[in-house]
Amino acid sequence: MAKGDIDTYQQDGQWKNRPEGNERASSRHDTKAEAKAAGREMAVERGAEHVIKKQDGTIGEKNTYPRERDPRDIPG
Repeated sequence: MAKGDIDTYQQDGQWKNRPEGNERASSRHDTKAEAKAAGREMAVERGAEHVIKKQDGTIGEKNTYPRERDPRDIPG
């Protein structure tokens, strides 16, 4: 992940959002859906990538904001 990209993950029973390069989470949530929504907002504001991890810590989803920044040349 590049500096400033947002990582959404679970730790100690809470879902958290942490910008890459920070040691501590910027936000904590009770549900993955709440954390995902907050992480998306953070990524959009920063023009960054949002990496959403599964409960086991593996990457479940990646979204790039704005879309023009997405390095993959995939239509749709």
